[in-house]
Amino acid sequence: MSSDSVITHVVAALAVVVAASYALGALARRFGQPPVVGQLFAGIALGPSLLGLLPGGVHEALFPSEIQPILNALAQVALIFFLFAVGYELDLGMLRGQRSVTTVSVSGFVLPMLLGAAIVLLLPGPFAAANGDRPTDLTFLLYMAIALSVTAVPVLASIIKDQGLAGTRPGTVAMASAGVIDALSWPVLAVVLVGGVHGSARAWAVKAVLLVVYVLLMLFAVRPLMARWIGRPGTPVSRQVPVAVTVALASAWATNALGLHVIFGALLAGVIMPRRPDGTPDGRLLRPLQDTGGLLLPMFFAVSGTAVVLDGLRSSDLLLLTVIIAAAVVGKVAAGAFAARAGRLPWRESLLIGVLLNTRGLTELIVLNVGLQAGVIGPRLYALLVVMALVTTAAAGPLIRLLRHPADPLPAPREGHRPGGGTPEIWSVPEALPGPAPAGPVPDPSAGGEPAPRA
Repeated sequence: MSSDSVITHVVAALAVVVAASYALGALARRFGQPPVVGQLFAGIALGPSLLGLLPGGVHEALFPSEIQPILNALAQVALIFFLFAVGYELDLGMLRGQRSVTTVSVSGFVLPMLLGAAIVLLLPGPFAAANGDRPTDLTFLLYMAIALSVTAVPVLASIIKDQGLAGTRPGTVAMASAGVIDALSWPVLAVVLVGGVHGSARAWAVKAVLLVVYVLLMLFAVRPLMARWIGRPGTPVSRQVPVAVTVALASAWATNALGLHVIFGALLAGVIMPRRPDGTPDGRLLRPLQDTGGLLLPMFFAVSGTAVVLDGLRSSDLLLLTVIIAAAVVGKVAAGAFAARAGRLPWRESLLIGVLLNTRGLTELIVLNVGLQAGVIGPRLYALLVVMALVTTAAAGPLIRLLRHPADPLPAPREGHRPGGGTPEIWSVPEALPGPAPAGPVPDPSAGGEPAPRA
């Protein structure tokens, strides 16, 4: 295939992927689902499992093997921008003095991990069969534990907003806990990949040392330089964004060279990015990266969907899928609900927090792609775990509406109230704080808008 033909196919594939992703994402929203559910399904539909069933070789004509490396590269760039933004927005300072968030975070991370490891230990034969007879060793055990423990922070934020939970106690606690859970999950996944599937102890130690050196270099060399550059008086955002993009791409390249995935370098670059004096990320710097990543993310869904081969599944895999979904749901919902209840939250709000933490979506898909590329999981188990991610994410909306029945809505949190006289929890933040009273007369509504004297 000539270079002109490759470009033509890539452009055509991009048009189809973006259009399908947008259309199915909008359709999912009409059915009360987050758009990512439709986008995930669009990726699967454009793969060999559905599009490949059409006669005439439509899939091969639209996605020939010659353009796959370019599509993969675009998907990785999308992940770099996306996870850079996730790391830049991550703020663990919210944990200080928030007992309920700490409890829910630890419980929502540890219990799903234990269940993920437990089902592998209880069913080593079915897992080995579904995973192409790969060994169910410590690497696979840790990977399955992580696969069941993650929560999709961006998808969760979208669900909280769409369901009207923004600013409420369940929404705030779930969002803060999900950020902490993912912050704990990425290092464990890095440990799994550093060791490699068949890595020796010496190779693991060398990679671990190099990784520690790299993290220290980013924290104590790159971060101060970035702070000095961004903090220069009069520096326009047009000069800040290229520097941030360079740091994100270079960091992703470095972690990939260390035997990890590009996502770890992108996430670390976002974490070390200097913030504004009030501790919040600079929207002028963040928004261009989010917009670019959002435009390219459909390619990631398409590449991920291509790896889902549903016709390769067997009837025996249905039982394993049921076990995986049950462990995933029970681990998150039970962990979040009981931990929140232990913090003296009502049962309705506690269950709602557990349901919110069960949202996996895009973050789960990233973890699954990393495992597939590293050879930890094979195509059959990958397909099962993708279905699990779709089911748990799609279940969030209906379960939230069930818990928030119109006839029995959740009470709005009261500012400054503490249940049972315990430790202060996270409460809703008012839209605007009262400031000093303005000078001059105040309009009196009862007098037809005429000013009334101020008391």
